[in-house]
Amino acid sequence: MRYLVTGGAGFIGSHLVEELLGRGQEVVVLDDFSTGLRQNLEPFAGRFRLIEASVTDPAACAEACDGVDYVLHQAALGSVPRSVADPVTTHDVNATGTLNLLQAARGAGVRRVVVASSSSAYGDTEELPKHEGMPPRPRSPYAVSKVTGEQYCRAFHASYGLETVALRYFNVFGPRQDPGSQYAAVVPLFMSAALDRRPPTIFGDGEQSRDFTYIGNVVDANLQACTAGPGATGEVFNIGAGSRTTINQLWRAISRLLDAGDVQPRHQPPRPGDVRHSLAALDRATAALGYRPTVDVDEGLRRTARWYSSASQPVRG
Repeated sequence: MRYLVTGGAGFIGSHLVEELLGRGQEVVVLDDFSTGLRQNLEPFAGRFRLIEASVTDPAACAEACDGVDYVLHQAALGSVPRSVADPVTTHDVNATGTLNLLQAARGAGVRRVVVASSSSAYGDTEELPKHEGMPPRPRSPYAVSKVTGEQYCRAFHASYGLETVALRYFNVFGPRQDPGSQYAAVVPLFMSAALDRRPPTIFGDGEQSRDFTYIGNVVDANLQACTAGPGATGEVFNIGAGSRTTINQLWRAISRLLDAGDVQPRHQPPRPGDVRHSLAALDRATAALGYRPTVDVDEGLRRTARWYSSASQPVRG
């Protein structure tokens, strides 16, 4: 089978590329390297086809989809703060880019398109866990762009019969997640701070909670979504760990793993658009996709800390 991974040089995309190549599949990568890193793909050089272009380019999407069986659409501009600062570019990449890709997949006769969406679709509702039957209440331009992508998936399935599955990721973390970006996620930022013995920044009181999900679980979910039965098509599914961790708990766990227990975090005001609590209901994903997280948060943090740490800084646990 031939798979297209958009955003294949990114954190999640490169893990998908690695897994697919390990399974002996043909892989095409579409990435413009605006946020993805070439070093993420260096271990697999020569084993996949690279198209260096953006999903905002319809012609590049058409070229990338040609002869492809499955599309794993990870290309996006992430980060709520980035979207607040620049909503237009976020919309162009995440919403219009998804539309371009769906149109190209339809024209190429792709079997199924699996699209990365986000738990930010739920907004700051008090109900926990978040389940797919809840109406979307996006609070940021990023969340709006992801919900728009979901709706395009539903529309292309209903209007054209294109098989689509949208996966709402809950705070994915793991090796290769870049701490260097100004919009970096909290886990790599905390890992980097702990290794450097720098005080990490916590926005708000740190008691906000997230469903942190190890990358291996997300890779499994994407591949399961490609082959799940027809009841999965045209639908949206949560992909998480099914557990909650506060930001304060996260820092304590990482500082313990990396021997930075004497480093105290600095607090800043909450960021616009951030939600207070998040937790995934996984019933529908389990029933329709066969998804069950196999790596919990503690084990995922241990694996991630080992990757970030140097040989001279052994990780406990």
